[in-house]
Amino acid sequence: MIVATAESPAQAARRGTAARAHVPRSSHARLELDGSRRDPLRIIEAQAAGRVPELVPLRHGRMAASPWAFFRGAAAVMSADLAHTPATGLRAQLCGDAHAGNFGGFAAPDRRLIFDLNDFDETLAGPWEWDLKRLVASFAVGGRERGFDRDRRAEAVRGAVHEYQGAMRDFARMRTLDVWYARLEVGRAVEHWAPELSAARRAKLDYELVKAQAKDNLRAFAKLAEVVDGTPRIAADPPLVVPLRDLVPAGERGAVEDQLLALIGAYRGTLAPDRQQLLDGYRPVDFARKVVGVGSVGTRDWIALLMGQGDDDPLFLQIKESPRSALEPFAGRSGFANEGQRVVEGQRLMQSASDVLLGWLRDTATPGTRPRDYYVRQLWNAKETPPIDSMPARGIVAFARVCGWTLARAHARSGERSAIAGYLGRGDHFERALVRFAEAYADRNERDHAALVAAVRSGRIAAEPA
Repeated sequence: MIVATAESPAQAARRGTAARAHVPRSSHARLELDGSRRDPLRIIEAQAAGRVPELVPLRHGRMAASPWAFFRGAAAVMSADLAHTPATGLRAQLCGDAHAGNFGGFAAPDRRLIFDLNDFDETLAGPWEWDLKRLVASFAVGGRERGFDRDRRAEAVRGAVHEYQGAMRDFARMRTLDVWYARLEVGRAVEHWAPELSAARRAKLDYELVKAQAKDNLRAFAKLAEVVDGTPRIAADPPLVVPLRDLVPAGERGAVEDQLLALIGAYRGTLAPDRQQLLDGYRPVDFARKVVGVGSVGTRDWIALLMGQGDDDPLFLQIKESPRSALEPFAGRSGFANEGQRVVEGQRLMQSASDVLLGWLRDTATPGTRPRDYYVRQLWNAKETPPIDSMPARGIVAFARVCGWTLARAHARSGERSAIAGYLGRGDHFERALVRFAEAYADRNERDHAALVAAVRSGRIAAEPA
């Protein structure tokens, strides 16, 4: 937990500047992983413990697909590596997996589209540098996958760091409540991209934004559900979506449904009273196991279909298992006993606006299993990730700048913003260091990906094609 101190902003800034004496900004270029580095394949294998066994090969297959896919799924590997890099001792609430694919748009409670971080499975308080280093490494890894040359990759990295640095100076000068209210609406974010895009790509982006605004529970129902004999239910799409009726024998289904309904009740208790009343307007009608992402594949993730007033009033909730953060062995334990609450509280702390139905629960009722923690949110909430896999190089550079600003805002809400700003200063020492770090880590990531591919070919690690 980050605790505010009584020092003035000027004192904090001087403390940050003084930190350069023992951690020079240029030192962040270093990636010195000696023989004591833990085998990344052992980290990946260890993560398989406790996951759904039949889904683990799918996770490995997704990670083996490319260096970028490996990077997305290897937050635990990079966390172990970051623990050996220089750190100033200044802390903030971390996303823990702040790669480029985890930034995007979604609907705030006022239904306006905002741009923010959107994945907090690994969130924990820790060194602010770790989030920024994962972000810049993602632009180096992803840029190589797109065929961008070294100069263009460096431009994206420098853009992200430059915006982070400038935004942190701005936030250091702002009143605390103003920092808390700051947010980036998608329309303003697009202004950063539009000058870099052709007319055709701008038209495509506008189309994607319109589509995102329509990405609500009705859209989710049309894609994920069906009506059978007048009863709405989740449609099967194995192995990605497997309804409860296909997972549990008919004779046991009633008991399992009762357990799931009890879990919904436990989740309800973590909501504010007005949100409880909102949830009470819906009744659960079906459940399914759903595979999501890359790194999360194999965790016990469910979707619940609830219906409100009539057939045109669906609500989809995602119930996502929350193991311990990949940062925990290196940043320390969470202050929350429930890992789902860790995710929810970290998300609320870092996001400028969060899902009104965000909550958590603990499953202690399922026979034969240890207690498992979960967090709950709406499955679709106008969520849209910019098409970074098809965005032109100039667009990626602009996108990197938007991500840098957004990460600074997220850190400024909880972290020592004046001290961090004082440490970063105004020069480009830190930018140049992180360009070197990002390329070094992209090299490391490619070797780790190759090791995974070799392990799959040798039969050491089981994998299904992505």
